[in-house]
Amino acid sequence: MNNLIEYKGYIGSVEFSENDCIFFGKVQGIRSLISYEGTNATELINNFHGAVDDYLALCEEEGSSPEIAYKGSFNVRFKNRENHQRAAIYAMTHGQSLNSFIEDAVEERLNAVHA
Repeated sequence: MNNLIEYKGYIGSVEFSENDCIFFGKVQGIRSLISYEGTNATELINNFHGAVDDYLALCEEEGSSPEIAYKGSFNVRFKNRENHQRAAIYAMTHGQSLNSFIEDAVEERLNAVHA
């Protein structure tokens, strides 16, 4: 089961509450809280689309820019400090910045998953 949906560049989660017998979710990757729910998959998707459309309309009405999810910048925290050091040394000895090394490593892993 895919637990993510997408609309107009926004990614939404899909969860189910057994107690309430509803599907629900929220838009991921932004600070604003945009949530939605539905009693079935079609209703959930329609309400997700409506919530995103309402958010974009509100931003336009207020003259503000909507938040962009996953805009390409994030902090990485290593559990193992030694891995941070090893990655930095590898990048330096290969004429790369640490950022470009990590981006290459992520891209390589994602390409392997989708191959």
